[in-house]
Amino acid sequence: MKYKSMDNKKWQNKKDKVKIIILGLCTGFLSGLFASGGGLIAVPGLLYFVKTEEKEARAIAIFSILPMVLASMFIYNKAGNIDLKMGVLCGVGGLIGGWIGAKILNKINDKYLSLIFIIFLIYAAILTFNK
Repeated sequence: MKYKSMDNKKWQNKKDKVKIIILGLCTGFLSGLFASGGGLIAVPGLLYFVKTEEKEARAIAIFSILPMVLASMFIYNKAGNIDLKMGVLCGVGGLIGGWIGAKILNKINDKYLSLIFIIFLIYAAILTFNK
């Protein structure tokens, strides 16, 4: 299996590698702090700082989130903040939803994908402030 990144020369200079590592550090920190999963930070960062394509940014964000989430999960679990049964049930739904979302991602125009993402962010912000 050949991965797209093997042909991608745009991130192979030292400056871009540092940008990507700093983006990962910020994403991991904010993901651990806010339990956000990281995509809300990684996707815009990949789009604007690394200049990836819309769908590529989302796919990279999903790929890079797993190690961040696992690291955070161990800390949250050690502090006794995880309800295992609820987490497993939510994870099953997330597995199915993630599969469906990834399938749909490849069928949506980048322009509409950006618009849907912006609407989601506004909705999430409104819910946060109205708590």
